[in-house]
Formats: sequence, structure tokens, C-alpha cells
Amino acid sequence: MITIAPVLLTPNLMLRGHTVEDYDRLAAMWADPLVVKHIGARASTAQEAWFRLLRYMGHWPALGYGYWAVCERESGLYIGDVGLADHKRGLHPEFDATPEAGWVITPPMAGRGFATEATQAILDWYEASYGRARTVCMIESVHTASIRVANKLGYERFAEITMPAGPVSLFQRL
Repeated sequence: MITIAPVLLTPNLMLRGHTVEDYDRLAAMWADPLVVKHIGARASTAQEAWFRLLRYMGHWPALGYGYWAVCERESGLYIGDVGLADHKRGLHPEFDATPEAGWVITPPMAGRGFATEATQAILDWYEASYGRARTVCMIESVHTASIRVANKLGYERFAEITMPAGPVSLFQRL
């Protein structure tokens, strides 16, 4: 089983495992109201950001997959998070117990195709490592930019649920 995230290179990005040195940038990103607007609509506290970082790091030794820090390849600048996780959400029988994809890119770097590029790389890695398998993702129903990313990656909507912040679409990629 893989215990740390492998480094993945794309034309524009380097994806690597998170380290404690990522905490300040990660915390700033998850405290940004633009970042969380469609992800629960509440900025993360410093402690919540720390717990997020630990969850990212802990997925690897526990499950052999997880989240990567997304860095601009040329500068090395940390610009987001992307990966697969098992959050044990208990949302829907066709959603749970399936690797859940997620992506977030800092607002100054958004709109350049980085979320699609990074997520495609991790999905390719997952399939090369574990074989073709169903993955899921959840997106606030009004978050059109993220829905476009999901569609480009081959995700199709299969259910709608209501979360405290509002309606959420559940997607799957077979």
C-alpha cells in the first residue's frame, strides 16, 4: 500500500503530498470566502484547516490514496488541493463507500483549467494504480464552474440532495 502521495507532473502543475509546511497557505485558502462560497459557505477556522491538512495526510497510509497539494509547476507556488477521499458522509447509498473526488484552486489561479488538469491527472493515477473504478463527487447545484469541470472529467449527475447550505448534486464517473 502507498503511504505517501506520489509526485505527479502535468504540463502546468506539480501534484505532491501535503506537508505541515503547507498549513499557512492551506489555511488562508480555506478561510477565503470566495473559496468556500460553494463548499459549505463558511470559512474554515485555523483549527479546521489544520484538521483538514491532517486528514489529507492521513488518507495515504490508511487507504493508499488521498489528496495532493496542487503547485504551479514553474514557480512551485501552492495553488490548491485535489484528490480522492473517503469521508464517510452517509449521504446516499450510491455515493458512500466510493472514492470521492474533490478539487479546489485559489481564486487568483481559478479559471485557467488547473482544476480539470489536476483532477484528470489524479484520476489517471488512480486507474493506473487500482484499475478503472467508479468515483463520485458532490457539487453545490449552483456552482456552474465546478459542474463544468466535473462534466469535462466524465462525471454525470445521478442524484440531488439537500445539505444545510442548500441543494447539492451528486455525480459519478464510471
